[in-house]
Amino acid sequence: MQKARPLLVFDSGIGGLSVLRPIRALLPAAPIVYVADSAGYPYGTKSESEIAARVPALLGRLAERFDPELIVIACNTASTIALDHVRAALDVPIVGTVPAVKPAAALSESRVIGVLGTEATVRQAYVDRLAAEFAPDCLLIRHGSAELVDLAEAKLRGEAQDPAGYSRILSGLTDQPQGDQIDTIVLACTHFPLIERELEAASPRPIAFVDGKEGIARRTAWLTRHIDWPAERPNGIALFTRWTARLERYRQGLADYGLTLMESAGRAP
Repeated sequence: MQKARPLLVFDSGIGGLSVLRPIRALLPAAPIVYVADSAGYPYGTKSESEIAARVPALLGRLAERFDPELIVIACNTASTIALDHVRAALDVPIVGTVPAVKPAAALSESRVIGVLGTEATVRQAYVDRLAAEFAPDCLLIRHGSAELVDLAEAKLRGEAQDPAGYSRILSGLTDQPQGDQIDTIVLACTHFPLIERELEAASPRPIAFVDGKEGIARRTAWLTRHIDWPAERPNGIALFTRWTARLERYRQGLADYGLTLMESAGRAP
């Protein structure tokens, strides 16, 4: 058994917390470094070339600093665009996050599936390949929303939520042709499971929401099965690539995920 090095969980913001929770459930004593690329947030409105250049370079610097046992790219946008680039650049196991089209197809009875993600994710050819392989008899209706990412961030800061905003965003799927037949929606952004209850409440009818966080956690546990984790869970670190005063409002929400230490590449919080 090897001495434990940290798991590094990476996202553009706080969306990766939805992936961190099931990882914590399976590996409660694993040291965690959670990195939010606040200097690059949001990824969903950036070009493919920007993300393909930024993510491998940033993760390379983080790997050098923290020497992680494994990196989880807990971001659909970064994974669908830059996963192969990161794996080519780094000599460390990388677990990516991709839209949960396969489980959605297994669940859907109407064979009409909504894909709700960022603008950058939903337009990727990667989603086309997932659909062709795992849902060839399904119609995939897509909608990208940067606003929904911001709503998830606001929830962690403890800010009031506007139900009308969720209804309006969901209508971006359900108002499309055959959108009234959607019975399953893929949450193709890790921010979105954090606001799943709000989405369910805003849904015009019963709709199943599907994401891949549990599978990511199982994969992480399997790849680190040889590690001798500490007897007690160490304090988790939340690192932001750029500090702003507003990030102080995340402190309590991060502590709920075991991230009791906050750091910044800009200045110490």
